[in-house]
Amino acid sequence: MTRKLYWENPYLHETESSIIKKEKKQGKTYIILDKTIFYPDMSGGQPGDIGSINDEMVLETVEEDGNLVHLLKSDIYGSKVRLSIDSAHRFDMMQQHSGQHLLSGVLYTLLGGETISFHLGKDYSTIDVTLTDMSDEEAANTEALCNKIIQSNFQIKSYFVDQEKIKLLPVRKAPSVTNNIRMVEIDGFDYSACGGTHVHHTGELGLLKITKWEHYKGNLRIQFLTGQRAFQDYNSKFKSVRSIAGMLSSSDDGIEIKVEKLIVEKSDLEKESRSRKEELINLRSKSLVNDSEKFKDYSIIKKSHDQYDFKELSQLGNHISNNYERVIQIYGISNEGLGQFIISKSKDINIDLGEIYKQLTTQYKLKGGGNPNTVQGSVTSGHLSALLDRSMDLIVHMLETEIID
Repeated sequence: MTRKLYWENPYLHETESSIIKKEKKQGKTYIILDKTIFYPDMSGGQPGDIGSINDEMVLETVEEDGNLVHLLKSDIYGSKVRLSIDSAHRFDMMQQHSGQHLLSGVLYTLLGGETISFHLGKDYSTIDVTLTDMSDEEAANTEALCNKIIQSNFQIKSYFVDQEKIKLLPVRKAPSVTNNIRMVEIDGFDYSACGGTHVHHTGELGLLKITKWEHYKGNLRIQFLTGQRAFQDYNSKFKSVRSIAGMLSSSDDGIEIKVEKLIVEKSDLEKESRSRKEELINLRSKSLVNDSEKFKDYSIIKKSHDQYDFKELSQLGNHISNNYERVIQIYGISNEGLGQFIISKSKDINIDLGEIYKQLTTQYKLKGGGNPNTVQGSVTSGHLSALLDRSMDLIVHMLETEIID
């Protein structure tokens, strides 16, 4: 059975060991050692350690029948090997896992919420607890007690107990095993069966911050940061706040009021802008219809633009089609070698512009489409003028047919 040095000393990052078994499978090497510092992958929800054996990267570590199997991409030689793990990654895992025990213990003490599951992610961690909701005040009180315990530097102890001993301990949750039960205790405050790696004192967590909570499958999922992750998050937000405060010529505390004022001003400006745009569209529409070519009792607007906004032109076309009768619009826009066109009509005109588009495709290489009332697309800018003229001829022919019918 592999001796688990990460239980004896989770701060040990380098050591030597002896190979007791080695196998080659599918081009990879599987090694069992007499002792190891490598924590197995996703054991108890905790990601495994990152590191190497004799400078060969360990791809994965798994537990099988009490032994830890280390998977390497390449073979290694000799019976004695040197183990090394990423110390920053290990300490991060220790901080997050110990932070979870602390947070779970506080939530149970203050709110009666039992932890159902724990996920230690790359950027943040979450726990699912048996709570239907949590108020801002409850979250603040939970954080406050967590950080008070952190500042009080409670000792975190780990030891093995049997079935009789565990009956005497106020464990939050019954262990999933019956033998060799490893207990992690936060100095008389919290007792939890766990096989993970932990810091020795709560002071090593530095800070715990709840960042989010949401309903999830009838319970509450709580997202949190602790240790170096919490510090990095605070530092990032501090820089953002200071930068925004500088932009607004405000103190850090005054940002919220200034931002709220800006949001109100932005909303007012948007309303005013929409009103002005509507006025401008009305004026442009009236001008275009008045200056349009007349064919019988139809008005045909045919106009080319350079560097015009296609979306604005489309809005203008929709406005005219919806507010004027017996009007046909043919617009072209030339933008940096690309020709775009919009052809539309009032709904009271009994012609199908989709047929116009089909006939245009026989003469030009088009990208686009539409419906009987509006078609649009693109063509090379060199063909745009001819396409608009051809559209005009086809529409006039259709209108003549409609009148005759």
